[in-house]
Amino acid sequence: MIENSFVLKGDILWSNKLERLQSISGGYLVCINGKTIGAFPVLPQQYVNLPLTDYSTCLIMPGLVDLHIHAPQFAFRGLGMDLELLDWLESYAFPEETKHEDEDYAKVANKLFVDHVKRGPNTRLVIFATIHTQATLSLMEKLEASGLVCLVGKVNMDRNCPDALKEERSVSVAATEEWLAACSYKNTLPILTPRFLPACSDELMRDLAVLQKKYKLPVQSHLSESQKEIAWVKELCPQSSGYGAAYYEAGLFGGEIPTIMAHCVWSDEQEIALMARQQVFVAHCPQSNTNLSSGIAPVRQFLEAGIPVGLGSDVAGGVHDSIFRAMADAIQVSKLRRVMLNTDEKPLSLEEAFYLGTAGGGAFFDKLGSADLRACGAFESGYDFDALVIDDSNLAAPFELSIRDRLERVVYLSDERNIRAKYVRGRPVLLKDLNLS
Repeated sequence: MIENSFVLKGDILWSNKLERLQSISGGYLVCINGKTIGAFPVLPQQYVNLPLTDYSTCLIMPGLVDLHIHAPQFAFRGLGMDLELLDWLESYAFPEETKHEDEDYAKVANKLFVDHVKRGPNTRLVIFATIHTQATLSLMEKLEASGLVCLVGKVNMDRNCPDALKEERSVSVAATEEWLAACSYKNTLPILTPRFLPACSDELMRDLAVLQKKYKLPVQSHLSESQKEIAWVKELCPQSSGYGAAYYEAGLFGGEIPTIMAHCVWSDEQEIALMARQQVFVAHCPQSNTNLSSGIAPVRQFLEAGIPVGLGSDVAGGVHDSIFRAMADAIQVSKLRRVMLNTDEKPLSLEEAFYLGTAGGGAFFDKLGSADLRACGAFESGYDFDALVIDDSNLAAPFELSIRDRLERVVYLSDERNIRAKYVRGRPVLLKDLNLS
């Protein structure tokens, strides 16, 4: 028997194109050695001897992908929501992250975070840690044990932050190399993480670009989240034509090695064109952008420009880590954007939001150049087998519901209590029937 090879039966749905939802009622989903073979209305003869788990009446869909979340901020989610971004960072985010210098505190906080996300619908996460090497490694160790697939970044900052979180440029670079040398996990990989331009000097950014090329690391950061932030960047980087241009000039803005930029709420035409050319991934974080009064990102413009887009929870700017919630929020704020700006910009549909939270974000993992990590988020042949089994029987109605109807209700109404099973790269990380959690 080939390891991690089996069949799931149920009502299967997935998306491999932005506006297209595919489904098979009572279908069969085949996994061989942790990879998806395909979804079939009738089980092909060559797979009839594989172990089969019958999830009839349940929805089987790809695992969800969170392209932007701050693990150390999980502890204070739901607090400070009356503040705007920069004040919120000073009052809540930075003080909490400072506590992670205490390794015992960090271990407790990291365990709470990992235990929570393991129970939820997200199977892959791209995560900000803190500047602290040991706390970051502690987080990565716990994530590796969880079975989830994650990218984790030790944060770099050398200016415009509390002294307790500020590293001198050479110290920041050296600590990053030490952290990279200690990373030895299969499912939890490093990602270079300059926090954002206001907290990183030009010199530090250039040094990090050298590390990126040396180690072929992906990059994550923040871009054009609020108008005050953009004005600050103009003061700090007067030689650059814009926020995104400053990242590009530092050598940390997409291209051959992939980059995720969170938010991009106020990206203008010039920045959008640069992101499209460099194929920078946008992590759209609608709940955080609402909570911190940042605005509504022009997601339709990103998509029409050919920019790859996924969804982020941005905990703790966002208070819910479920990407189901991010899907619903993305649809809702796109409707508000259309009305408030009085434009003909088409709001996001359910199909589009579902794609962004699955295959859209999952495409980032296929860009990493790893033989072990492939695209995920869809039930296409050769994709990593990440799957959710959702028992939506408690969302029953006195009339017949299509698979699309059921998905829509799950997106807007579901929570972790409806997750019956969760698989990552063909391995079960949550099986409620067997009490494996």
